[in-house]
This record gives sequence, structure tokens and C-alpha cells, in this order.
Amino acid sequence: MYPPELTAPMAAELVASGFEELKTPDQVDKALAQPGTVLCMVNSVCGCAAGAARPGVRAALGGGKRPNKLVTVFAGVDTDAVLRARQHFLPYPPSSPCIALFKDGKLVHFVERHHIEGRSAGMIAEHLSTVFDEFC
Repeated sequence: MYPPELTAPMAAELVASGFEELKTPDQVDKALAQPGTVLCMVNSVCGCAAGAARPGVRAALGGGKRPNKLVTVFAGVDTDAVLRARQHFLPYPPSSPCIALFKDGKLVHFVERHHIEGRSAGMIAEHLSTVFDEFC
């Protein structure tokens, strides 16, 4: 577990952009089962989360289409919630950060850590904008 004073500013980046923090497995189940589109980001303390994933997701939300609901869990902080979210992400292996888009309770797109590492925030935003145009 990471100390809250370390992770709070990282979580706040997403909350300020409209993300709801999910802390329990029940909250995860309810959020991901909602009708419409739900974007779930597994947040992380790593450099690719700070340099590409969080800024890329935030930039993608400023475009045209966007998901109906935005939620996040924090790896190394919200342990039980992250485990439950990862069950919803199957067959993809656990990774953090990662970004999942659900439509009517079904996983329709998944961005794994290896799709984030080495890419810029702009590349992540462009990719997500294309995904939002297709599914949202």
C-alpha cells in the first residue's frame, strides 16, 4: 500500500476531470454494470501513468464524444476494488495503469500498460478519442 500523501495528488488529477473514485468491489460492480458507456482507469504511481495515461485520458475527454461515466481505482491503494475491476477486464492480464471502456456492462475496449508505455499523452488521447467516437 502506498501512503495517501503520495497518491492523493495523483488521484485528484482524475477526480478533477470528473472521475469517481471506487474504493470497494461493490462500487466497482455497480459502476461497470451501468447502462451506457463507462470508462474505468486503473491509476498508478508509475511514470507512464503520470506522463501519458492520466494526461492522455484527460485530453481525450475534451473532444467530441465521451463516456457517460468516468471511474477510477488506484493500484496499490484500493486493493480490493482493483482486484474486482481486473475480474471485469478478463481475459486481459493485470496491468497498471490501464484503461477499460464498458458499454452496457460489457468490456468493449482495453488499453494495457504496454500500449501506454513509450507513448505520449497526445497519442493516448488520439487513440481514446477514436475509441470514444466508435462506442460512445
